Amino acid sequence: MNLPLIAVSGKNGQLGSELQQLAKSYSQYQFLFADKAQLDLSKKHSIEDFFKQHKPDYFINCAAYTAVDKAEQQQPEAYTINAEAVGIIAQECNTYNTTLIQLSTDYVFNGNANTPYQPDDATNPINYYGYTKWLGEKLALENCDKCIVIRTSWVYSEFGNNFVKTMLRLMKERETLNVVSDQFGCPTYAADLASAIMNVIEKVQHDKATIAGIFHYSNAGVITWFDFAVAIKKLAGFGCEVMPIATSAYPTPAKRPHYSVMNTDKIKKVFGVNTPFWGDSLGICVSKLM
Repeated sequence: MNLPLIAVSGKNGQLGSELQQLAKSYSQYQFLFADKAQLDLSKKHSIEDFFKQHKPDYFINCAAYTAVDKAEQQQPEAYTINAEAVGIIAQECNTYNTTLIQLSTDYVFNGNANTPYQPDDATNPINYYGYTKWLGEKLALENCDKCIVIRTSWVYSEFGNNFVKTMLRLMKERETLNVVSDQFGCPTYAADLASAIMNVIEKVQHDKATIAGIFHYSNAGVITWFDFAVAIKKLAGFGCEVMPIATSAYPTPAKRPHYSVMNTDKIKKVFGVNTPFWGDSLGICVSKLM
């Protein structure tokens, strides 16, 4: 009997790397982790050939163009990977009866809310990266009957480039550090997100049910980037002084949402996943990086 095949794109990114760690605990599945050499999302034929060859039962799309500021200048590249390719992947998933798990972002919202965003709240991205991710969601849901979109936020891990690793590096090098204190959100430890995704797949596999739609996942708790940096400093034991600044004092090419907290009740209710407290998960990650 063939084991269900889970294919994962973007194997060298934060989430792809965490899923590779987790795969060792799921012997009831086969895993296929692909990077650009095996699956080039900028080429339609590469996507079509991949699905024709492997016919996965599940496809987790971790690959994305994630350089938020560069996306303002490199719009065609961001559009191709985050939107156009996702539509093609969704079509292929529909052809081969594959369940698609498409990762998305809190940046599909404009950040003007003051209560946590629900999955069905109106979207209105304020930067080009957010627009391409929103369009990717739309194309995924329109082209695949078995599509689960998971929006997440402020992702960090011991792998790849992220805020936690940047802060640890800068705190070693500098005596003071300015960090934005008027943007609110929820950090997400990629290892927790990977576990949640496997819980989703386990539920779908066990129930043999078609579950589709948009879900939110992040760690529990609401903080600012400044709060996040202070917590990292304490855990690492660095003497660097962290200073709060306004977003207006740190202009970036892409606008950032002021408030991008997401309500995670739906994913907890439907799939029974955990959303650990952000500080606990941060402690685990920092201890791995020190």
